[in-house]
Amino acid sequence: MVTDPSNTSAMIEKGRLGLRSVVDSTIFVIAADTAINGHFTVLLSEVTAGNLSGFSALSKNLTDFFCVATGAKDFTYTGKTMTAAHDPAQNSRMNGKADSSDFNAFVNDLVAGAKKNGLSDQLIGRVGAIVGTLESQVVQK
Repeated sequence: MVTDPSNTSAMIEKGRLGLRSVVDSTIFVIAADTAINGHFTVLLSEVTAGNLSGFSALSKNLTDFFCVATGAKDFTYTGKTMTAAHDPAQNSRMNGKADSSDFNAFVNDLVAGAKKNGLSDQLIGRVGAIVGTLESQVVQK
């Protein structure tokens, strides 16, 4: 356990903090990536207006997802299925369906977010393998 830099009165598991740091960095990389940031107009509008609730919820959901996907036993992912999360008909926060180039741009942004946090190529490969299994659920166009 380590002190949570976002809430210094709380403790957080070091591994979860590492995953959250990668997730948060990746969200910022995506925000600047014109190849895919158009899918996140609701989130970007909120953040621009100073409302971080959507960012916090996305960060928590993705961090929970990656914790569970990498084998953590003490976390639960309660978010939408990957299909529902990426389908604008089921998730009003998504602006359009993703195609293969969008998915590839996300993977590149994830790698950039991971590298910003000093993850080794081996760990990036493990996370990439997990993400790769989701392509058929994310790509809906």
